[in-house]
Amino acid sequence: MADNVALLQQLGFGSYEARAYLALLQWNPLNGYELAKASGIPRSNIYTVLQKLEERGAVVRLDMPSGARYTPIPPQQLIQQLGNRFQKTLDVAQRSLEALVTPAEPEYVWNLRGYTALLEHGQLLIDAAQEQLLVAIVRQEASALANLLAQAEARGVELVTLCLDECPEECGNCRGTICRYCAALAAEQRWLVLVADNAEVLAGEIDSHGDVLAVRTRQRLQVDLAGWYIRHSMTLTAVLSELRKRQNHVLEPETQALLRSVDPSTWRGGWLDHMRTLLQRGTS
Repeated sequence: MADNVALLQQLGFGSYEARAYLALLQWNPLNGYELAKASGIPRSNIYTVLQKLEERGAVVRLDMPSGARYTPIPPQQLIQQLGNRFQKTLDVAQRSLEALVTPAEPEYVWNLRGYTALLEHGQLLIDAAQEQLLVAIVRQEASALANLLAQAEARGVELVTLCLDECPEECGNCRGTICRYCAALAAEQRWLVLVADNAEVLAGEIDSHGDVLAVRTRQRLQVDLAGWYIRHSMTLTAVLSELRKRQNHVLEPETQALLRSVDPSTWRGGWLDHMRTLLQRGTS
């Protein structure tokens, strides 16, 4: 009984109203005196409670020769009525609140912490995309966002995906135009980058402990940098794939030296050798 009272209270019933309705479900029809006794509600309060239940449409008053008695409407009908009323209230609230909104600054920067927040904002960005999504992703987040990415593709959004995971086998969760075996990060890091309609970016880093730092913004510089990173990584991978057997013959020594100079400490042999290794894995 206590659980059911709590449920009805969550739907807007007072404690006495919930107890009276539940009692009527078990014994009906009852007059006020009988209901007070069955529910444990003080007799001095019972008719006020019944009036409120009538106003809610939760009980029906039956005028009988022996006096007024009350019967409950079925639970299914009650829930449907409440749902309709709540939906109307939600619609009115949405319209009223939206009328108060001041447009946000177009180049806001939203700093985020936590994995849940990262995925929630990723979902919102994917849902909002209308024309194109640029995605840089690893397996875990590709799996978590797979359904939303599939829905975006189904509604006509162009998807371009940069796989950061060097997957030995396709996971099936990446969508659209897919580039694999790109410049992967160190094993202790994961990145998620989403660029929606070349207008908004979400970029997050997940460390080995699951801690997340991320940013969501419409700031033009950040959007362009994220988009360029994905596009340029795919372009370089495609070009080097074509050149992989002739790099030493096609690229001038000065060019190869320049490429080796962009050398993160984790990439033994330089950027060019790192890319060669990834491409060899992708074509082996």
